[in-house]
Amino acid sequence: MIKLLLRGKKRVKFDFTGSPSLMRRISILSNIPELSHLDKKRIFCIESTGSKSRAYARIWGLSRIWQEVLNMGPAYVIEVTHRFVKLSPKQQDEVLLHELAHIPKNFSGALLGHNGIGKRVKVLTDSYRQK
Repeated sequence: MIKLLLRGKKRVKFDFTGSPSLMRRISILSNIPELSHLDKKRIFCIESTGSKSRAYARIWGLSRIWQEVLNMGPAYVIEVTHRFVKLSPKQQDEVLLHELAHIPKNFSGALLGHNGIGKRVKVLTDSYRQK
């Protein structure tokens, strides 16, 4: 039997903070025609630390039940992890466009799955680079 010893390894507390710089970046990225359905005032960005996730970023939608209970409209939160900052600016833009591609055209608070997302992200990155 192998024992795992965790001496000397302190677990980092999971935490997150708002990110105005990412908000500005999302605002710039979403100015392409394919993302005209986005309500930029209802998209929020946070940076997280202490996550064990291998993801660079995640998007969270405010589901309909929460919209009803909180008496507010659809909203989305884009979370970037500590791994995101290690990417080049071009790669970061692609990751953010990937997350924005999960938002459906009706901006309902729901999220689109990964089926066909590669094609959507390619269209978005090509459109953004032509700008």
